[in-house]
Amino acid sequence: MSVDPAEVVNDFRQAFNGQSPPLIARAPGRINLIGEHTDYHDGFVLPAAIDREVLIAAGPRDDQTLQVLATAYNEHATIDLRTLRVAGVAGKTRWTDYIAGTAWALGEAGHKLVGANMAVRSDVPIGAGLASSACLEMAVARALCANSGIPWDAVVMAKLARKAENAFVGVQCGIMDQLVSGIGVAGHALLLDCRSLTVEPVTMPVDLSVVVMDTGIRRTLDTTEYAARRDACTVALRVIQERQANIRTLRDVDLPLLESIRQKVSIAAFRRAAHVIAENARPVQLAAAFTIGDWQLAGKLINASHASLRDLYEVSTPELDLITDLAKDTAGCYGARMTGAGFGGSAIALVTSDAVKSFISHVSAAYRAKGPSTGEVFACQLVSGASILSV
Repeated sequence: MSVDPAEVVNDFRQAFNGQSPPLIARAPGRINLIGEHTDYHDGFVLPAAIDREVLIAAGPRDDQTLQVLATAYNEHATIDLRTLRVAGVAGKTRWTDYIAGTAWALGEAGHKLVGANMAVRSDVPIGAGLASSACLEMAVARALCANSGIPWDAVVMAKLARKAENAFVGVQCGIMDQLVSGIGVAGHALLLDCRSLTVEPVTMPVDLSVVVMDTGIRRTLDTTEYAARRDACTVALRVIQERQANIRTLRDVDLPLLESIRQKVSIAAFRRAAHVIAENARPVQLAAAFTIGDWQLAGKLINASHASLRDLYEVSTPELDLITDLAKDTAGCYGARMTGAGFGGSAIALVTSDAVKSFISHVSAAYRAKGPSTGEVFACQLVSGASILSV
């Protein structure tokens, strides 16, 4: 499933006096197969861009404003490029902040932006753990670069989009979401080293499908609970660094070293760090399992990741636990886990391709019978990163 370009073109024409847009930019959402809460510790992740995306129809203006229509909110906003400032903005999470923040980050990097009319349409569920904010930022960056004649470099723009979210919006995310939205490879997951930003495409087997299970429970990344987990990891890291000054992040720590400082940190700090250290090994292991076709091992890794997120990092919810349990009890499923930051959102399941239809039907019905009558269960395709479509 993806947005029909004709719809966003029609949005643009209705919003801007019948004009036709010169360009359409797109950027996909993402799933993270494994490697959760490791990216901001310079660790490994195994995400993939998916066929839920943001489309932006755009055209130039002769002033220094962005005139933006967002169909998801049925709102029109004006953003003045001359007055963008961080002060007084950080911590807000209105949809306009992600657009303004991306424009601000481009300007801070020395890029001269041309004003633009923009119509935004998306089918990425908001707050579902599928990187709805990151793909909006990357679609905005792609549109603004094309509109202003700025050369496109997906890695550079992902860094700027992350800067927008960190400094302007006020959400301390890692770079995974923006980077995957920018450089996704069709039919592949990406084994990403978040320290070096090196990427190894990993072919997704044709007889194995990824099913997204949106619980319908929404969360925001800028919660105090999210910050508390990062802080707990920082406490553990600082104690370890007192013993070994060469340690940069928890990526550099093994479980025996963590065990050696168990008595010097709180139970919570120990558990949070234990999750990060164990989880950081799983992306490489899952990529290897895909390569050799060991679906049982892949499922065990997926299940172990969810258990760790539930018991050690404590970012799961009853709904996420319910839907993953239902998935694991359904024929054709090798493993299931929550995906994204947690506190709500979505889970994913690895399902044999010939069982996907029955799996979706069974899990959807079972979840609605026992949980909220919201959310959606759907199979996804792995797609390429941000691009410009022909109009």
